Amino acid sequence: QVQLVESGGGLVQAGGSLRLSCAASGRTFSNYPLGWFRQAPGKEREFVASSTWRGGNIYYADSVKGRFTISRDNAKNTVYLQMNSLKPEDTAIYYCAADPEGSNWRDPSQWGYWGQGTQVTVSS
Repeated sequence: QVQLVESGGGLVQAGGSLRLSCAASGRTFSNYPLGWFRQAPGKEREFVASSTWRGGNIYYADSVKGRFTISRDNAKNTVYLQMNSLKPEDTAIYYCAADPEGSNWRDPSQWGYWGQGTQVTVSS
């Protein structure tokens, strides 16, 4: 059983930055593909970024490309999401996920493990 715990969310002004962390425990972490999703009020959960376990195949949603960076530190069993140039539309609960099934990693239903989320609020 894999447990994922997000942290680092908070309130930030537009144009600012935040770094989210997701710590994993319970089972081997380093071999899992990893992803970040977010869910804003009144909207469905949407894909943000993903990385293979080697870190060599990274994808971003068009809405965050060039602003967000996903990375991982396998020695610490932690995945990060560096968020720069934040916009009010980035406001959401951010979730980390691990171990997708199938090929469409942008689909939340493909992922096997989820954290409880951390709130990110960007003021205008």
